Amino acid sequence: LDFADHVGSAYFAQIWIAGLIALALQTSFLTPPFGYALFFAKMAAPKGINLSDIYRGAVPLVAIEIALIAALISFPQLITWLPEMALGDADAPQLIQR
Repeated sequence: LDFADHVGSAYFAQIWIAGLIALALQTSFLTPPFGYALFFAKMAAPKGINLSDIYRGAVPLVAIEIALIAALISFPQLITWLPEMALGDADAPQLIQR
């Protein structure tokens, strides 16, 4: 897929998509049906803590991550500004490939 028409350059589109995928994967570790991080928290929690308590505690984190994903979709510059500052112009990928 070529998102260059939408983002500016194909290189920064790849960075944007990679950032979104990373954040979506992190969110998947906190949401059922899998929610591996929640099960790990249950195993480490004291005896009186139920899995439903852990789920309720994770709701604010998931809400923040969903809001962050929406912001990053709306404003791709939030992900791409650091590579632009570090690498300079859109020709930067050619510098990396040398």
